[in-house]
Amino acid sequence: MTTNFKSLLQVLDYFKDEATCTAYLAKSRWNDTPSCPHCGNVGAYVTNRGFKCKAKECHKKFTVTTGTIFENTKVPLRLWFATIYLATAHKKGISSLQLSRDLNITQKTAWFLLHRVREMLANNAPEMLDGTVEIDETYVGGATKNKSNKKRAALRETGGQYFSKTSVVAMLQRDGEVRTTVLKANSVKFSDVLPLIQANVSETSLIITDSSTMYGILKLSYRHEVVNHVNKEYARGAMHTNTIEGFFSQFKRGIIGIYHYVSPKHLQRYCNEFGYRYNTRKTTDVVRFEDAFKQVNNIRLTYANLIA
Repeated sequence: MTTNFKSLLQVLDYFKDEATCTAYLAKSRWNDTPSCPHCGNVGAYVTNRGFKCKAKECHKKFTVTTGTIFENTKVPLRLWFATIYLATAHKKGISSLQLSRDLNITQKTAWFLLHRVREMLANNAPEMLDGTVEIDETYVGGATKNKSNKKRAALRETGGQYFSKTSVVAMLQRDGEVRTTVLKANSVKFSDVLPLIQANVSETSLIITDSSTMYGILKLSYRHEVVNHVNKEYARGAMHTNTIEGFFSQFKRGIIGIYHYVSPKHLQRYCNEFGYRYNTRKTTDVVRFEDAFKQVNNIRLTYANLIA
């Protein structure tokens, strides 16, 4: 199944009605044979409103959107598909205000659609990173210099410039994927990072980090190289963390330039979004769009849970 659009206008022209969208989603999910989202049985009867499972133990009714991020939506699938295209095609993302203007929907609806798409883009079955893996951390939040004198004084008393920021740790395999994790702690400690590394990085990998002392114990379990930024060493042949810093640069430019402010509560979803686009950077926009539909199943984010 290959579409051939290269712009939002062509997306809306292609998905001109609900019937076209439904047929596309069914083809993407099941190819030619519907599968019951309730029990997993392959095969279903066609009803006037959708399908009915053929399994005697189940016999439940379902539609093409059941068990997907589109379930029970009141927004036309045409607008959903346009949202997915824009969210995956724009290198630094798209704000809910901009999306609301582009699609002529409310900002609240656009915000909800984008968060459900971000939830969908999470990598829930990642393979272990291998080869050369760069690891680094960054902090997301307002710059200290932009805070009021009162807030700056409070930061100096209680923990410095990063006290009010949220930590994000990233692990990036060269010529491969990036993994990002938001930590609740305001400063990253080795006890926070080690379980993430062990869960995502193969023991045969070469890990490259900066000179932060929290990475020192890595040498006991991994091949570990350090680039000493304190001494203005930024590369030693192939030993550098420039790749992961390039990803963080793109991530920060998106947060600052497109979204302006991201709450710690929702930050992981934004990381999912930027990580997905980075991991599919070598494909075209239309291939990335089609690939995203492989992840629509078994994802549900209600508005009540989103704002809880």
